[in-house]
Order: sequence, then C-alpha cells, then structure tokens
Amino acid sequence: MLSNLKPQPADKILELMALYQNDPRDTKIDLGVGIYKNAEGETPVMRAIKAAEKQLWEVETTKKYTALSGDPAFGAAIKTLVLGDSVDHSRVGAIATPGGTGAVRQALELAKLVDPETTIWTSNPTWPNHVSIIKFMGLNHAEYAYFDEASCTVDFDAMMESLKAVKAGDVVLLHGCCHNPTGANLTLEQYGLVADLIAEKGAIALVDIAYQGFGDGLEEDAAATRLLASKLPELLIASSCSKNFGIYRERTGCLMAISETAEQTPVTQGTLNFLNRQNYSFPPDHGARLVTMILTDEALKADWMAELEEVRLGMLGLRQQLSDELKRLTNSDRFDFIARHRGMFSRIGATPEEVLKIREDFGIYMVGDSRMNIAGLNAETVPLLAEAVAKTCK
Repeated sequence: MLSNLKPQPADKILELMALYQNDPRDTKIDLGVGIYKNAEGETPVMRAIKAAEKQLWEVETTKKYTALSGDPAFGAAIKTLVLGDSVDHSRVGAIATPGGTGAVRQALELAKLVDPETTIWTSNPTWPNHVSIIKFMGLNHAEYAYFDEASCTVDFDAMMESLKAVKAGDVVLLHGCCHNPTGANLTLEQYGLVADLIAEKGAIALVDIAYQGFGDGLEEDAAATRLLASKLPELLIASSCSKNFGIYRERTGCLMAISETAEQTPVTQGTLNFLNRQNYSFPPDHGARLVTMILTDEALKADWMAELEEVRLGMLGLRQQLSDELKRLTNSDRFDFIARHRGMFSRIGATPEEVLKIREDFGIYMVGDSRMNIAGLNAETVPLLAEAVAKTCK
C-alpha cells in the first residue's frame, strides 16, 4: 500500500519557513508564519495561562475522559465569549475540537452529513487550508468575490453579485473578523446585508472566528458573528483559542451550531457528539480547561483581557507606523489601507515577482500573494520593510 503513495503538494508557508531558516543574513525578517510574535520575536505564554496552569496543577486529580463534546463548561464559556446574549444559548450546540481547524473540519463534516452534494462558498482569497480541506473531503467548492487587488479593500458590490448564485442548502463561509489573508473586513452594515441574502437564498453561514480580540477589541470583533446569530435561523461558528489565548500547540477550538429552535438542539448536539466520536472520539482538554478557568475567574479574565489588549494595540501601532513610513517614502497615500486593516495580516498588493525581489534583495519573507504578518515586525524593522516595499513596488 505505502509504495503506491504519491508525494503531496508542499505547503507554501512551510516552504517559506525553510527558506527563511536557511538564509544566513542577520537582517532577515520573517513575515510569513501565521503566529503572533512580540517585539523580541517570541510567542510568549500569556500571564493568565501561566497562572491557570499553576492552579490546575494543584487541583487536578484525574486525566480521565471528559465527554464526547468536551467539558460542557468550556462550551458554555465560549458561547458567552463569542455570542454574548445575541441568541438564546438553549439553541446552541457546542463541541470542543482540536483547534479552530478542527472546528472548521467538523462543521464541514456536519454539512456533508446533511447533504453530500452541498457547495461550500469561500471568499477569494481565503485561508488556503479552507479550500484544501473542502477539496480533500470531496465537497463542491465555489468562490465569491471579496478583495479588490488595486485598492486592497473589500469589493462589496462584487461580493454581493457573486453570492446571488448561492443555492438553498449551500454553506457560505465568512470570516468573523480580521480576514485572513487580506486584513480587509466588512462593515457591520455589510454583514447585515450578507445575512439577509443568505436567509433569502435558504443557505447557511459558517463563521470562522480565529482572531477575536486582535482587531478592534473582544466585543467589537464578535459583533458581526452576533449580528448573524440574531438574524439567521441557523448558524455554524468555528472558534479558535490559539491566537487570543496564545495556546497554539494545545489545539483548542470550539464548533457551535445554532438551531432554529431550542427543541432541535438535542438532535443537533447529539450529531455533533457523534461526529467527534467518529473523528477522534474525545477532544483534547488541557487548553480548553485553561480557557474555561480564565473565562470563569474574574481576576484571571481581567489579566488576560489586559494582556490581549496590549497585543492588539501593539499590532495597531505597527500598522500605523508602517503606513506613515510608506507615506513618507512614497509621498502618496497608496498604502494607507495598512492602518485600516485589522488583525495579524495584510495583503499589500505586491505582485509575486515583487515579493520575490523583496525576499532576494532585502531578506524579507512574505507569502507569494503579498500576505504579511504584521506581528512579525517591531519598531526597528518597520523602516526596513517600508524601504523594501517603496523601492520595489512601483
């Protein structure tokens, strides 16, 4: 059997990481990898996570399984964090998953279980793993227009026009905040219009919210998801704790499924549990337990929120610094969008050839579509990137 295996396509970001590691230049800058880094280039364990782990070490008495859905307290905590009071929680089923990617995968498994012929709609562009998973699962895939390469903003008219082709039963995958890879986001009013169209078509939305707290704030970043939950009869939400809690390797995510009525929830929850059982039986618990402890303890939560706000404001400061430096160097407002984008990423509108030239001439590594990780910068490296972009992108 194994001798019949064919080599799999290389992951472009992992390839980029290898090139970066082998680059001998001391001035090289990695803007490709999709994780948060502080000014020292580290991804630290957050203070509240450290404190919760110390508490857990003292009080945890067993490592037995929790439940197929994970600890119900985790699901309850994430419902409150993401949904607030936008919907009656009795309508919401939830399962813990191995990271946000696991939540996306389980959402797609649910969609396939209901209708194997359903079509999954993703923005053009979207996180590459969305499309990879959809195709691997053999699901139908379609794209809706989203990003205008010239202005580096959302092309909302084109988006709505392409979504007119959505059919009843289709799944429309939306980014809840901090769009990956572009950094360009819909306004709340635009999310409302998208929700109206989805409802009119009889489709269902799947919200991938992986960066809550990295954009405009915890509550603000949840506003679009809460609006969709309040307007649509059904909704799927894949939530990740990797970024806002800094627990990437703990693989902590949650899939929520909102039914039209509370009476439907037991069947929905049972189906979610069934999917967990088929895929990995019981989900991981350590990260989920730490998150639950933080969200249900006032002191831990306050410290977590304070540190998360420091992270958010730091990225906004880097965005503004880069935008200002590019304005000074180019004597134009061409790159002002960088300050308006939100989250870790921005697509800066460079061609693949320009991205390659920036890498070769300046040792600055970003993905070929010109997606860069703002968190890979610091105050000292921003001018280096600005100089490279100003000299290369004409």
